[in-house]
Amino acid sequence: MQVGISQLVASDMAMEEFFTKAAAAGYEVVELCIKREGELTPQTSDAGLKRIVELSQQHKLPIVSLCHGHCTGNLLDSGAPQKTSIAETEAGLRAAAALGARCTLHTLGRLNKDLFYDDAYNNGVAALKALSKTAKKLDVAIAVEFVWNGFLFSPLEMKGFLDTVKSSHVGFYFDPGNMAVFQFPHHWARILGKHIKMMHMKDWKGNALNGSWPALLKGSVDYAAINRELRAAGYDGPLISEVGANDAPWDETARAIRQIMAM
Repeated sequence: MQVGISQLVASDMAMEEFFTKAAAAGYEVVELCIKREGELTPQTSDAGLKRIVELSQQHKLPIVSLCHGHCTGNLLDSGAPQKTSIAETEAGLRAAAALGARCTLHTLGRLNKDLFYDDAYNNGVAALKALSKTAKKLDVAIAVEFVWNGFLFSPLEMKGFLDTVKSSHVGFYFDPGNMAVFQFPHHWARILGKHIKMMHMKDWKGNALNGSWPALLKGSVDYAAINRELRAAGYDGPLISEVGANDAPWDETARAIRQIMAM
């Protein structure tokens, strides 16, 4: 396993500053975000991507993952919105491949009053099946994260969804701090097992109606139980911090991740 940090915790920080601070804090790998505007977008030139790779090499911080962020539309929709979302996701996959990342994070999209749950489910499966061809060609996985978008609230439902997509290049992005609000994250680790492509590190303190994401090891997530399930599933990939500096200094979080690895 490697100790990583996501650019999600440094959204307003310039790319060079992010790499510099991540290296100084003791991280070994990084996750970047592709956005509508900034240094990494779907339109970033080959020269721009090369510069980011050079920063990665300069600071000895391989780029292992890329967040599709909010510039990939809604894969749960249909028609033109879905086609646009697929095209933008493919652009993200190509950027990830150019940066050397083998995994991308996707939250799929969102429901609305006219987009029924069952239709969204079928649309999402169809979109990921289409995208899996590009993902396989580039050898870059798409990992679906459970977030608070009212979709795939059960580990069994998430597993069934991914089993229906039926692609080794479409899997699960495990973030225990997201489902700890409602359930026990190590249950997800066992049930999703072989589907897990990447993992965020967040804790949770409180309940579903009144809680927060504290510093690692300051909440209720049972990381020892998670480790048992991850090892049983054969996961040995990066553990990527999504803990903001307001919750804990970056170097403190890196030390906490190493402590969790040793559990």
